[in-house]
Amino acid sequence: MTTALAPLAEPWSPAEFEAQLRAVGEERYHDRHAFNLRMHSGDLSQAELRRWIANRFHYQRHIPVKDALITAKLDSPGLRRMWLRRIQDHDGQEEGEGGIERWLRLGEAAGVDRETMLCADTVLPGVRLAVDGYVNFCRLRPPLEAVAASLTELSAPDLMRTRIEAFERHYPWIESRGLAYFRTRVSQGRRDSAEALGLVMGWARTRQDQERAVAALRFKCDVLWSLLDAVDRAGRGEQT
Repeated sequence: MTTALAPLAEPWSPAEFEAQLRAVGEERYHDRHAFNLRMHSGDLSQAELRRWIANRFHYQRHIPVKDALITAKLDSPGLRRMWLRRIQDHDGQEEGEGGIERWLRLGEAAGVDRETMLCADTVLPGVRLAVDGYVNFCRLRPPLEAVAASLTELSAPDLMRTRIEAFERHYPWIESRGLAYFRTRVSQGRRDSAEALGLVMGWARTRQDQERAVAALRFKCDVLWSLLDAVDRAGRGEQT
C-alpha cells in the first residue's frame, strides 16, 4: 500500500512574498532591542556607547568578508560586479576610505582608540559568536539564502536616520564628523536592499525557496539581536 504524498504548498504571490520578507524586519529587526531603544532615547552612558561602538566594529569589519563569500557564489560577471561594489563601499577604493574607515572615525570621535578596535582584544565572546555565525552562514548556504540574509538592509535606512537624530540630540560630546558612517548608509542601504530584494524575488520561485529566504532573514535578525544582547549584558554586569 502506497501513501499519497502531501501536495506542495503553492508559492506566495510576489506581493505576498515581499510582504513576508518585510514583516520579518517589522517584527524582529534590532531597532526594537532594548539597547537600541535606550540609545535612541539618550539613556546610554559614555562607557556603554563606547562599548557598543568597539564591539559593533567587529561586525563592521567582517561585512566585506561575508560579501566576498557571496560574490564567489554568483554565476555571472554582472552580478559579481554588482555585489563587489559592497566590498568597495566598506573597504574603500584607497587607504583611508570606505565604511570601515568611517566607523573607526566614529570610534575616535567618541573617544575609542582605533588601535583598540583594530586589535579586537576587547570584543565580547557573544559578539564573536554572532559574527562568526553570520560569516559561516554566508560561507555555507546557497546564494539565495546568503543574499536574503542581507535584507535587514530594508530596515536600515530608517534606523540610520533615527540614529543620526539621536546622536545629535543626546550625545553632543561625539564630534559631528564621526556620524559620517550613518549618513552614508542611508542611501547605500536603500540601494543595496533594492538590489538584493530583486535577486531574492527572482530566485525564489517555489514556496520552499521562499520560506528558506524568509528563514535566512530571520537568522540575520537573530545575529544582530544577539550582538546587542552581549553588549547590553556587559553593561548591566558593571552596574551590579
